[in-house]
Amino acid sequence: MSQPIHTTRRRIVVAAAGSAVLGAGAFRSAFGQANEFKVGFFIALSGPAALFGPTQKACAELAGDKINKAGGILGRPVKLIFTDAGGPPAETAKSAVRLMLEDKVDLFIGSHDSATREANIATIKGKTPYIYSPVYEGGECSPNVFCLGETPPQQAEPAIAFLAGEKKAKTFHLIGDDYVWPRKVNEQVKKFVAQHGGKIAGEEYVPFGAPNKFEEAVTRIKGAKPDAVICTLVGADNVNFNRTFAGFGLDKSIARLSLLLEENTLMGIGAENSGNLYSCMGYFANSPSEGAKAFKAEYMAKYGEKAPQLATIGADCYSALNLAKALFDKAGSADAKKLAAASEGLPFDSASGRVTMHGRQVDKDMYLATCKGTQFEVIKTIRNVKSGTACRA
Repeated sequence: MSQPIHTTRRRIVVAAAGSAVLGAGAFRSAFGQANEFKVGFFIALSGPAALFGPTQKACAELAGDKINKAGGILGRPVKLIFTDAGGPPAETAKSAVRLMLEDKVDLFIGSHDSATREANIATIKGKTPYIYSPVYEGGECSPNVFCLGETPPQQAEPAIAFLAGEKKAKTFHLIGDDYVWPRKVNEQVKKFVAQHGGKIAGEEYVPFGAPNKFEEAVTRIKGAKPDAVICTLVGADNVNFNRTFAGFGLDKSIARLSLLLEENTLMGIGAENSGNLYSCMGYFANSPSEGAKAFKAEYMAKYGEKAPQLATIGADCYSALNLAKALFDKAGSADAKKLAAASEGLPFDSASGRVTMHGRQVDKDMYLATCKGTQFEVIKTIRNVKSGTACRA
């Protein structure tokens, strides 16, 4: 029976059978006939987060090239198998099964939403190591899973402290997409708001998808007159909400904090709609750290003027592959217990510079930024912020 068309479209295999290694011409002689280290790489090639896809792929390939030049992982050349994670979580989980059974991947890396992460983990069941790389709600301690994204204590807590302190915000309206990440993040946001003497004026969630034009939601916010809005919308939904919000003129009187606002989304929102808008992330394309500057230089040297816009969703793919090399090479094998032990206190190079893994999560510097047109201006750096999650080995 032939493979369904939708399955074929969902899988993009980097490098053909005859030269399946990244930069195969340069590395085949060095590796001889070594078995490839296969990475099933889940990125957004469709759906509301598809605007992240080009940067995700480019950053992953940059890291793959660099790792292969350094001898691969466990002495084996890395092969990346890109698979769409922008559709329903159940579809991505089916792809995970195929990657395990047919491709026999050594590792999964996922840069996608939390609902898909949960579906994948339930499917993989710890049989294959899994690195989850983007911003998320924290608390993920499933066996053989390693997380490096920003968590609410790293991201929301310092940003809310800024809004409550310097912006004098007392009332907050919460709006997000209706799935795991926004709801779990907002459970913690409410605690942070209360700790700073604030109150929640409203809370609502909307289904994924471009049809969300947000006129009704923005009308409710206009009537409630909160001091600040905390947004956990993703991709196209984030763009549409912020355009509508500014279209109502609310950007002049109400501060906005978006917890997944990076360069691609900001460009979609547009300079005319980005006033009084803030983000707090572990990476921006113009982050002041020397590590971020070095990563950007590598990226531009490889891709030049046609490079996809650098952003934290994408840069996380580069960081995840660097983590993979450090983790597997230290453990010396793919054994789950050895990997967990090797991860504790493990330093590795992220897109922002050197970071450290503790409890299978990552401690990192955070950057609070305000939007200036379609650029971010970092206004505060918070050093070595703990993830708030500590998984047992």
